[in-house]
Amino acid sequence: MATILIKNGTIVTMNPERQIYKGNVLIKDDCIEDLSPDMGDIQADKVIDAEGMAVIPGLIQTHIHLTQTLLRGQADDLELLDWLKKRVWPLEGSHTAESNYYSAKLGIAELIKGGTTSLIDMETVHHTDEAINAIYESGIRAITGKCMMDYSSDVPKGLMENTDDSIKESIRLLNKWHMKDGGRIRYAFTPRFVVSCTEELLIRVRDLAKEYDVMVHTHASENRGEIEFVELDRGMRNIKYLQNIGLTGPNLILAHCIWLDDEEMQILADSGTKISHCPNSNLKLASGIAKIPELLALGANVSIGADGAPCNNNLDMFKEMRSAAMIQKARLLSPTVMPAEKVFELATLGGAKAMGLEDQTGSLEKGKKADIAIVQLDNIYSTPVNEVDIMSQLVYAVGAQDVVTTIVNGKILMENRKLTTLDERDIKDNCNKLIKTQIIRSGISKN
Repeated sequence: MATILIKNGTIVTMNPERQIYKGNVLIKDDCIEDLSPDMGDIQADKVIDAEGMAVIPGLIQTHIHLTQTLLRGQADDLELLDWLKKRVWPLEGSHTAESNYYSAKLGIAELIKGGTTSLIDMETVHHTDEAINAIYESGIRAITGKCMMDYSSDVPKGLMENTDDSIKESIRLLNKWHMKDGGRIRYAFTPRFVVSCTEELLIRVRDLAKEYDVMVHTHASENRGEIEFVELDRGMRNIKYLQNIGLTGPNLILAHCIWLDDEEMQILADSGTKISHCPNSNLKLASGIAKIPELLALGANVSIGADGAPCNNNLDMFKEMRSAAMIQKARLLSPTVMPAEKVFELATLGGAKAMGLEDQTGSLEKGKKADIAIVQLDNIYSTPVNEVDIMSQLVYAVGAQDVVTTIVNGKILMENRKLTTLDERDIKDNCNKLIKTQIIRSGISKN
């Protein structure tokens, strides 16, 4: 059994008592064997000295499009539906197996370097095998699935599917990848959103998710134009519609949830539906600001994600945490809403709950999976370290660049800022080459 000892770090446990102390963490195989302020003289196969650093639960991002990482910078300064129809959908539809593989690798590499250890991903319509293979090779923990789109005249030919074919391919991928590597990789059905999905597809997804006991991951109520479309097309508001067809519930993960009325907020809270808050994407697309404090007050399940690179331009969870706190303070004119500890909880325990893995990850506790990030605290912009609340440092001061080591499932994926399972130079070289041909294939204009 391989063992790793992390010593002398400030351990941010996120356990029920929210203990924080200087001490050690012992990893055996894929789990935390022990952690305490003093373990005595422990022998391990590998020792990591975390003096001056925070040892934290790996961050969990609950809404990501790895398929879009290659498209960073290709759709800036556009409103959501124009962003989709004029730029992102044509570019996504132009993916090849190779470009989707490297797009996923690029996103995963950035996530690992920023201390993210788990993610919930929505792929594009085609070449999902290649993206999931990149997840498998990297060692990161993920729930992922093929995007499903079978409706709307605005969907480009490269993304439009036949309903039966979409279902058939999703089931094939589920049978191949779900619970791979002892459950490190899990499959979810991922219809894009009501705007691009028939009711037949959504109802079949509902039934199949129950049959296979897997999650459903989609978007909802991100944009006012989307809300108007759904009301005209389906006769009711977005969340009410999802409830009406039986999709709301603990196995549903909804990205965004900005434009909700009081009834919809209560539906999400009462049903146990998981909400993924994507603050920087929502700001950049001018979609709006989700009412997260109000949703939390109702008991809703909320977590945080960066969304995709074209609507955010980075996948830095520390920036997402900072924005998640700041925008609510400004919106409600109250500096006390969304305090640092609550935001950090959403990025760890909240994410674990969204994945249905709160018994396995999200906190540093004996017996849980060894999903850990080690963060440098004493850079010039995060000093002084002494007499400063560590939660405030983690949410307001440090960033992805301060993550020194990332461990998933007891395996070191980055050590001293160097990736161990991915070739950073190869990824950058290939992505710089592939985006040129992808733009040509898509037929989009830069004007």
